[in-house]
Amino acid sequence: MADTIVALSSGPPPAAIGVIRLSGPQAFAAASAVAGPLPEPRRAAVRRLRHRGLVLDQALVLVFPAPGSATGEDLVEFHVHGGLAVVEAVERALLAQPGVTAAAPGAFTRRALENGKLDLAQVEALGDLLAAQTDAQHRAAVAGTEGLLRRTIDDFTAELLGVAASVEVALDFADEEDAEAASDTELRDRLERLRKRMQARLEQPLVEALHRGFRVVLAGSPNRGKSTLLNALAGREMAIVSPVAGTTRDRIEVSVAHEGVPFVLTDTAGLRTASDDPIEAIGIDRAREAIERADVILWLEDELPLPRPDAVRVASHADVVDRVAPADAIAVSGVTGAGLAELWAAIHRAVASKLPPEDGSALNRRQHRELATAADEIAAAAQAGDLLLVAEHLRQARSALDRVTGAAGVEAMLDQLFGRFCIGK
Repeated sequence: MADTIVALSSGPPPAAIGVIRLSGPQAFAAASAVAGPLPEPRRAAVRRLRHRGLVLDQALVLVFPAPGSATGEDLVEFHVHGGLAVVEAVERALLAQPGVTAAAPGAFTRRALENGKLDLAQVEALGDLLAAQTDAQHRAAVAGTEGLLRRTIDDFTAELLGVAASVEVALDFADEEDAEAASDTELRDRLERLRKRMQARLEQPLVEALHRGFRVVLAGSPNRGKSTLLNALAGREMAIVSPVAGTTRDRIEVSVAHEGVPFVLTDTAGLRTASDDPIEAIGIDRAREAIERADVILWLEDELPLPRPDAVRVASHADVVDRVAPADAIAVSGVTGAGLAELWAAIHRAVASKLPPEDGSALNRRQHRELATAADEIAAAAQAGDLLLVAEHLRQARSALDRVTGAAGVEAMLDQLFGRFCIGK
């Protein structure tokens, strides 16, 4: 029998309210020992909490019988006053009851997974929600908890099972050559259609793009206003601004969120063909590396060709009298803020195709890897000449789809996953 677990599920005290959750086979017995007769399921009631003759608090108590609870087990919530002494006293009282232990990080969510209340894709989205720091991260994570990815994978699995059933029928009639040949053509067409649907999903941007932030690199010759522009885009003083060439010797990175989208702005050393200063030379090499890895390049040069076709040409110092910007450039001033709105709009356009969908269907790297494996196995099945090999490839494809949602074969990664969660979640 599993232990009954308890933990504070709200924020750390002091707070107005502290929510303590109790989940497991002994939840009702332990709760009754502290709160007395429990209220009807899903009806909040005030109870005086006691332990060893002492009154601990007067709290709201809610009861959720299995399987209709967040964890799929009997679950009780205590909404107590959020002072540290109150929370700790109630937790100690519950931990003193038979079969009750302190919850490990992510223990409640892990039980929800094990009891079929959540699938693995939803759990991973919940982890992203807990770590979300921008509106885009928040929206994508909330959508991910709604289960759209699970429904998509279930749809793939249902089609795969239909094909696998047809393969079994074909194997049963393998001695009838005409029937097998007709089935063979139809099966391979179905497999190819399924593979193309999976491939379309695989070609969408991964959700990790929202986690790391899009890399925006400011590059150009010395004294082009890169550091001033970085400070203006960041909205705070991050880089040293000086008229002396070569002031910026290394990359300076700052994370910002603009209109809910995360970005990592990178100021780089001024590019020149050679430098007698070995430190500056290293900075120039790092600048070139940053340019190669950039999602967006802001090229602060009027005449030099763009380092790549999708770079954005920026004419800085727009506040200088008689400054004439090239026709293909966005004129900006890091001093007055002129042109910043237009520049941000260009940056957003540059990353628009790299944004994962916010409908909850975006894959993370693990899910992408498993779905790619399934697609590869389906492609191999479509090419296999022997129906026994076809059946084996389809079995491997189904196993990969099961690993996307946690239906099978993911135990090794669960400890690492739930280690991201707080205690009480």
